[in-house]
Amino acid sequence: MNCPRSPPASNSAVVDPTNVRSKPQLLAWLPCDAVHIDPSSGKHTLLGVFSNIVAKRFPVTHPRMVWFMALTDVAAGAHVMRISMGLDPTNPKPLIERPFESQGPLTRINLISEIHNLTFQEPGEYAILIEIDDEPLLATSLTVAS
Repeated sequence: MNCPRSPPASNSAVVDPTNVRSKPQLLAWLPCDAVHIDPSSGKHTLLGVFSNIVAKRFPVTHPRMVWFMALTDVAAGAHVMRISMGLDPTNPKPLIERPFESQGPLTRINLISEIHNLTFQEPGEYAILIEIDDEPLLATSLTVAS
């Protein structure tokens, strides 16, 4: 049985994916020990993903961690990613601020940020705010416990 094709609708339009206006979407934010990027495939392997930090004494300094972030729906052009953190969720302090480029909203962007010698003065729920171009994408927390 053959089904005839429908003719294209007369009101259909071609959409330029580089010119779509949408809010950036955060696909993943994961703190981990390291990220390995396979040189032949470009695949990312996250090592030692964690959701909390435990210490015997405070203040404690975490020697090295990596924060992996995957984004989509980011308009073409230059942007700035900022991550702020603090015990007071109403006043987190900027921790990471870095520029990045997007080829368009259909592109998936992986951002890898290494953090060295991050000190936590006391145990608690450390509020984390992730922003792109001063627009909040995620408010979450990292538990630091004794």
